[in-house]
Amino acid sequence: MKKVIFALLMLVLSAVASSAESWPPGLRFMTGPAGGNWAILGNILAEQWSAAGLPQTSNIAGGGVSNILNVHARRGDLGFSVTSLLGAALKGEADFKGRKVSNAVIMSNLYTQYTYFIMRRDFAEQNNIQSIEDIIANKPVIRFATLRPGTSSEFVVKVLFDKAWGLDYKKIFQVQYETYESGASLLIDNHLDCFAFSVGKAAPIISTIEDNIDIVLLSVGQEALDKLSEAYGTVTLEIEPGTYKALPEGAKPVKAVGDYTCIVVRKDLPESLVYELNKSIWENKSALAEKFPDMNELAKATALPERVPAHDGSVKFFGDL
Repeated sequence: MKKVIFALLMLVLSAVASSAESWPPGLRFMTGPAGGNWAILGNILAEQWSAAGLPQTSNIAGGGVSNILNVHARRGDLGFSVTSLLGAALKGEADFKGRKVSNAVIMSNLYTQYTYFIMRRDFAEQNNIQSIEDIIANKPVIRFATLRPGTSSEFVVKVLFDKAWGLDYKKIFQVQYETYESGASLLIDNHLDCFAFSVGKAAPIISTIEDNIDIVLLSVGQEALDKLSEAYGTVTLEIEPGTYKALPEGAKPVKAVGDYTCIVVRKDLPESLVYELNKSIWENKSALAEKFPDMNELAKATALPERVPAHDGSVKFFGDL
């Protein structure tokens, strides 16, 4: 009997050792542009995973589109994106036309992602603009910036105008591409009239802008939001009064394009490794939220979306909760 138990124990230890040996020695984690929420959260998660004894994690600057392509091509192991972008990638649409993506899947949805259109209040009042629809109707000349092509920010701006109104945003605005920090500085210094980007619910970069100038958060009409949702599965989110100075308590909520920031991971990573990465995030959720409040939104009910595939390690982890 003792020999049988010993043999079973050795088999279990052998399986564990085999699993661990199959893990890569390090993880390449693709985040986002410098100064943005993804870069901040990426550093926090990389430090946590490395400290927990998981493969040493190094961060690489990236963007929502490029991260999916690089994960698929094994130029990275995991990275931030938004769920609708992965849906477009698997369909081979929008930024992914002619590119077959099959090795990228969801690890987990983390928190809601808002696309903000931030306009200087003086410019908005001079041109009677409170919404994107006002821009289309009034046709003012607008010095506009978003993040570079390949980011989720530029993707959402592009497909919003395309799917909702059949328009090319580059023909509506005087467009330039900036980082979060450079775009904020140009808006503050009156070298831009409007700056659009996608970020989480509590965005320090918006607070930084508001500390220097008065701004308006432009709304998006429900019809436009519905058309984009039909195309790529985005959702309608509302920026609640009190979140920013531009939207004080008692004001009307501002409707925005919504999605989820997610982690996209290589489908061919070991199931046990992805399980442990999820476990580390889940068990340290409170500590993560102290550093990055949006992580309070992580929930079992929304972690795995229905419309895009998830990694087997994630399915097992959230199924075990």
